[in-house]
Amino acid sequence: MQVSELSALNAQVLIAAFVLSVIFGAITQRTHFCTMGAISDVVNMGDWTRMRQWGLAAGVAMAGFALLAYAGIIDPTKTLHASNRWLWLSAAVGGALFGFGMVLASGCGSKTLVRVGGGSLKSLVVLLVMGLAAFATMKGITAVVRVASVDQVAVDFSTIVNLPHLAAAAFGLPPALMTLVLGLLIGGALIVWALLGREFCRLDNLLGGLGIGAIIVAMWWVSGHLGFVAEHPETLDEVFLATNSGRSESMSFVAPIAYTLDWLMFFSDKSKVLSVGIVSVAGVIVGSAIMALTSRSFRWEGFRGTEDLANHLVGAVLMGIGGVTAMGCTIGQGLTGVSTLGATSFVAVAAITAGAIAAFKYQMWRLERIA
Repeated sequence: MQVSELSALNAQVLIAAFVLSVIFGAITQRTHFCTMGAISDVVNMGDWTRMRQWGLAAGVAMAGFALLAYAGIIDPTKTLHASNRWLWLSAAVGGALFGFGMVLASGCGSKTLVRVGGGSLKSLVVLLVMGLAAFATMKGITAVVRVASVDQVAVDFSTIVNLPHLAAAAFGLPPALMTLVLGLLIGGALIVWALLGREFCRLDNLLGGLGIGAIIVAMWWVSGHLGFVAEHPETLDEVFLATNSGRSESMSFVAPIAYTLDWLMFFSDKSKVLSVGIVSVAGVIVGSAIMALTSRSFRWEGFRGTEDLANHLVGAVLMGIGGVTAMGCTIGQGLTGVSTLGATSFVAVAAITAGAIAAFKYQMWRLERIA
């Protein structure tokens, strides 16, 4: 492959990622797909509809990832989530911080981008603060704290720490086969659970679950197959084009927001180039804005007062720190990570849920105290 061909392929990867992200933003804006909202509905109203949306999306993502991996289209050992180290404490602490923060900030990373596209100026503030906190936790002052504390606690395995590889090692079976079996089994169970919900099978619910899940799978294909080059013409190394991690990635919205701010602030620096994560951030905002404008739901929104501003600022900081520490958000770990059946991802999702529930309890306590 020539350098010119590599450049053209890189552009194709970025365009494909942007288009998928626009669709993601439009679907999320229309269907109100939101992990935080799903947890809130269950805790506060006992309504499982949006949780079933998430279950359907996760099931589709798991099954799709398993099929891609078994067919040899992508390599599950070369994803961002593939590691021999089980950073369970980082996932637990980071997830809890993120979960608590997203409630204070009125939505997770993806929801923040969707709300920006819908006209929310306070979500724009959240986006900026979350991005700064995330960047500091990747390379700044909170990164030093993270590396010296929770990242020190880990369990090292001889194999990749996900359910298929652990099961394959335990039973002496091929990892590819276990990836297919467990992906279809667990993913299928989630799909069936979602579809059996009373009055769940309506257009918006199906669009939210099937659409978001399919986009996660499609992004795995774009990053792990379309963008994979076995031998770079200059370095002769294998490479995954347009990824910040150098490995195959799918949708995530904490670190990519930090990379987006970095790219904007140092635009004239030729070493700062567009990545799948950066164009995904832009794509979600664009898709949400298009849907909001066409459905006439676009509304400018500001802060109600000082306490509202303070809550959103604190929530944004917690999401930035927590999202990087947990190595993903409600999408990055909650859908993309769990699609690989990674052990760290399941810990992160449980911690995000626990953090969100704690935040809802805190908000109710605040209301009772004020009353």
